[in-house]
Amino acid sequence: MRKLFSLLVVPLVAAASLVGSPAVAHPGAPFPARIALPNGFTPEGLTIGRGTTVFVGSILDGAVWRGDLRTGRGSVLIPGTPGKDKAGLKLDQRGRLWTADFSGGGASVYDAGTGALLAHYQFTDEPGSLVNDLVITDRAVYFTDSARQVLYVVPLGPGGRLPAATAFRVLPLTGPAATPDAYHNGIVALPDGDLLVAQMLPGRLVRIDPRTGGSRLVDLGGYSVERADGLVLRGHTLYVIRNLTSVIAVVQLNSRYTAGVVQREITGPQLRVPATGDLLGSALYVVNGRFDVEPGPDVDYDIVRVRA
Repeated sequence: MRKLFSLLVVPLVAAASLVGSPAVAHPGAPFPARIALPNGFTPEGLTIGRGTTVFVGSILDGAVWRGDLRTGRGSVLIPGTPGKDKAGLKLDQRGRLWTADFSGGGASVYDAGTGALLAHYQFTDEPGSLVNDLVITDRAVYFTDSARQVLYVVPLGPGGRLPAATAFRVLPLTGPAATPDAYHNGIVALPDGDLLVAQMLPGRLVRIDPRTGGSRLVDLGGYSVERADGLVLRGHTLYVIRNLTSVIAVVQLNSRYTAGVVQREITGPQLRVPATGDLLGSALYVVNGRFDVEPGPDVDYDIVRVRA
């Protein structure tokens, strides 16, 4: 466990033990500002589903917690399995929960209602691969690998049908996205079809053509998004969640999504090494990964709400 923690805390995350206690909310608050996760859960991914439902994945053993942002209550939907760590996760419009299986080199798809496994895609068995985050579009699901200069692409069939287990492709990247040791992390889709990816260690954003793998830098006017983890996009506003700096940079992108200006930084004691987040109305919900803390069964983790 210590070896895994030492490996992950430098680029991204830590690991811990799962204690299956339910989340709690502050009494009387219809939408609590803080929702406690089970002690030792070691969260990394977060996505908001229908209504006020939220899903959080564990980087420890791949457990997925499902809760309600209004009540703060929840429980483990998908039990953890040792060695099955999960990073990013997203919910599609058909009620399927997609997860990036981090050190496992693949991705899994679950029924978001029952937790049943629907499909698994094994992208690579190359040692050291880290399948980190994903974005779902109408035609495909794209995954980043923090240790390799590629994207993994799972094409969707008519009506969003899941393809066969081997029907994925590995897209080699060129240009600045091919920079060694950049540690690709969060990913979002742009309206023009390109993908926007965070390079956590050099502190850059790159646009990637999903057909060719070609890329170019997004001009941030010299601002560094070092430790950029999760990305959340609404319109031309991009929220860059920077984990070990405990900062959320709010970037206003231009009309072509080729450049951006940092409008403000969200900080505060409620941010304890945030990993990623998602929007609900005027609120940005962020999960605190606490990657700077030695993991253990008594370490507390939470989801916090900040004004977007």
